[in-house]
Amino acid sequence: MTLLEPDRTDRPSAVRVAAVGDIHLGEDCAGLLRPAFDALPDCADLLLLAGDLTRHGYVAEAEVVAGEVASLGIPVVAVLGNHDHHADQADGVTRALRDVGVHVLEGDSTVLPVAGHKVGVAGVKGFCGGFVGRSAGEFGEPEMKAFVRTTRRSAERLARALAELNEHGCAVRIALTHFSPVPDTLAGEPPEIYPFLGSYLLAEAIDAQGADLAVHGHAHLGTEHGMTAGGIRVRNVAQPVIDHAFALYRLPLDGRGQDASTTSAARVARPLPARYDNR
Repeated sequence: MTLLEPDRTDRPSAVRVAAVGDIHLGEDCAGLLRPAFDALPDCADLLLLAGDLTRHGYVAEAEVVAGEVASLGIPVVAVLGNHDHHADQADGVTRALRDVGVHVLEGDSTVLPVAGHKVGVAGVKGFCGGFVGRSAGEFGEPEMKAFVRTTRRSAERLARALAELNEHGCAVRIALTHFSPVPDTLAGEPPEIYPFLGSYLLAEAIDAQGADLAVHGHAHLGTEHGMTAGGIRVRNVAQPVIDHAFALYRLPLDGRGQDASTTSAARVARPLPARYDNR
């Protein structure tokens, strides 16, 4: 966990969260997002990156992403996606982002100061498996057991990271993943591939420990709005879904236990084309 002491200057009523995933930047994309991101300090308190930041997971691509978010003037928190693992250079991708100050999470959390309040983000990539009634089980062949075990362990890490935020008394708690915790935000995707877009185990972890918002990407043809069984708001911020450089959400800062239904969403900044179909 990264824990920063909050400053005690201003005390606004809400934290403004900007979020986007699945930007899939390649080496030819330098400067594509920076003009929009430069506006973030005027409208957001932090930026969340929900994975698939690169096209194929090469360090050179991650360095382009790093250039887009370096020295923005607000904290940047990220998880990696499946694309960011493809070239087997995930450690290098993580290092390139951390070198410019990005908090890259994988089963851990960070607590950020926002005008005298603690805002916590727990992050994990997540994995596949499906949803209640139509999910894979940890049974049978070793390959199937390993597949489901990967998701279960990912969910367990997310639960532990969220528990850390509870221990630190964060005014706002956010769960950040790449894979989806709910089927709601997959609406528009072919039902046959739902098991490869997320897992209900992530939602169970979020409901068990509590959060004010859950943010994910991965489902390019999905829907922005969803909810866990426990009533926690879920947002799919894959760039092809929000169709903007980022989405903006306001979360109340007037105490723990706020009803997540007070979350508002506003699409801001310049639109970008949905250039990639592969997830």
